[in-house]
Amino acid sequence: MKKFFNFVKIEHTLFTLPLIYSGLLLGMNETPSLRLLILVLVVAIGARTAAFALNRIVDRDIDKRNPRTAMRELPSGTMTLAEALCVLAVGCTLYLGSAALISSFCLMLSPIPLIIFVTYPFMKRFTVFAHFGVGLGMSMAPLGGYFAASPSFHNIFPAVLLSVFTIFWGAGFDIIYATLDEEFDQREHLYSFVSRYGKNKGLAFSALFHLIAFICLTLLFFTTIRTLYAIPLLAIAGLLLWYEQRKASNVELAFFQINAALGFVVFAMIVTGAAFK
Repeated sequence: MKKFFNFVKIEHTLFTLPLIYSGLLLGMNETPSLRLLILVLVVAIGARTAAFALNRIVDRDIDKRNPRTAMRELPSGTMTLAEALCVLAVGCTLYLGSAALISSFCLMLSPIPLIIFVTYPFMKRFTVFAHFGVGLGMSMAPLGGYFAASPSFHNIFPAVLLSVFTIFWGAGFDIIYATLDEEFDQREHLYSFVSRYGKNKGLAFSALFHLIAFICLTLLFFTTIRTLYAIPLLAIAGLLLWYEQRKASNVELAFFQINAALGFVVFAMIVTGAAFK
């Protein structure tokens, strides 16, 4: 089980889980049932499992050539391709099955994230905008949560703002992660802002994207949250984005720990807005 959990990096669900429940809060008109909350959790786990399994399967040959990733399960041989495909199938089953149980509307829209999950691992082979593939995949979480609570496009603007925040947040921190592979990506002719423009310029783009993300979050605050009690949480979110840039050289801290905290701060801000309306 440890091997399979490590294969899909189950702990990275911490990035998207607060976002999908944030979208749920933005879309709900009444207190959600326990059944819906559990189904949304299963959807999030299934989607995250499918996305990561696809990424690992598509990149297995590249990972084998990269000293940093050569010990991952597929390139090292500790997991077979058949096993990885089984993990992918389980993730897709959880995702699609739970979406169907939530509503036919969610099931109808469910292929859209899967198309993104299939597409974005290939993007670094031909465009520096591959970072936005990561952000776009993550941005499906708040929209999915919104549609789980409100199966329509009515009053979707707050969820769209949160989704755009997520796109730029994800793209920004993916650039930070790409600094680990600057030389390898250049040698393999893989595209990233870091391999194309160098580490310093790449991180400047990351900072710009995080600034845009914070502007989107601020717009969400003024258009939807609108309570004084949430101001400290908005400020903390901004400070965490700033701190992530300051600590970009420490990728473990910047990429995982700070981002995990940021997702829950955003969720707390939206909970506060819903509680004090």
